[in-house]
Amino acid sequence: MFSAIVIDKTEEGQSVGLQQLDESALPEGDVTIDVAFSTLNFKDGLAITGSSPVVRKFPMVPGIDLVGTVTESSHADWKAGDTVVLNGWGVGEVHWGGLAQKARLKGDWLVPLPAAFTPAQAMAIGTAGYTAALCIDALADWGVTPDQGEVLVTGATGGVGSVAIAILKKLGFSVAALTGKAAEADYLKALGAETVIDRAELSEKGKPLQKERWAGVVDTAGSFTLANACAQTKYGGAVAACGLAQGADLPATVMPFILRGVALLGIDSVMAPKAKRLKAWDRLARDLDPAALETIGQTIGLGEAVEAARKFMSGEVKGRYIVDVNA
Repeated sequence: MFSAIVIDKTEEGQSVGLQQLDESALPEGDVTIDVAFSTLNFKDGLAITGSSPVVRKFPMVPGIDLVGTVTESSHADWKAGDTVVLNGWGVGEVHWGGLAQKARLKGDWLVPLPAAFTPAQAMAIGTAGYTAALCIDALADWGVTPDQGEVLVTGATGGVGSVAIAILKKLGFSVAALTGKAAEADYLKALGAETVIDRAELSEKGKPLQKERWAGVVDTAGSFTLANACAQTKYGGAVAACGLAQGADLPATVMPFILRGVALLGIDSVMAPKAKRLKAWDRLARDLDPAALETIGQTIGLGEAVEAARKFMSGEVKGRYIVDVNA
């Protein structure tokens, strides 16, 4: 038997809670894992609270991230005793996820835990930090460098924003952090932000072209925030868009793209191919100071995950929730 958070749905509505399950209940897969840690991400919050129809198959164990030890494997890349990390791939939506003490997954979805990180640190990073690394890789591949000017990070106190700031600082960038939480300015500056900006400055409709400010942008917000960020990006700069915290719309014009050569780079973390995942985790191992994770992460037990998800969705949380599934 093992413990798991289980979401179910009946005609009466959605239910969610901690349950004891038999290992025979695990879904199909070629690798079985003893999970050590998981996390709570925005998508997990949506799933657990039922705020959005994220879960497409019931019953479902949420948790789009996990780290743990392989106990059984028929996949050529993995053997018993290997420590592996999982991010995305529809886990927690259509396939049972990481908010459980055991998981059974496809080996093609897994990457090795980098030697630079402990299992708990890997989940302090989680999909949020891995997505931040994908964004920074995309900006770097476009040619954005520290000498070109400031980089803007929106949704700065969230998981993506927090890790992005820490990496960008390590790489020598001047970082501006956009947030609606003015009280967290010291937290953001401790991570490496030089400037903290009220999100209200970018959250309403703006002009199609605005004063050039940013060499690059990591955007988690979408909607007017993304449109204004594009309108303020310098000639030849790039905007990496990975989220929709403000909205899924993009009320923009083509002006920044055709008059300033700005690039809008779409970042998908869920189905990203393995080569991109390995590159992102290599960057995290190289450019993220593990000490920053002490500031970003807080650890809770599996039994606290449902209530924590509700707090997460009400905006009461900064940084990352690490879930010790055995606590």
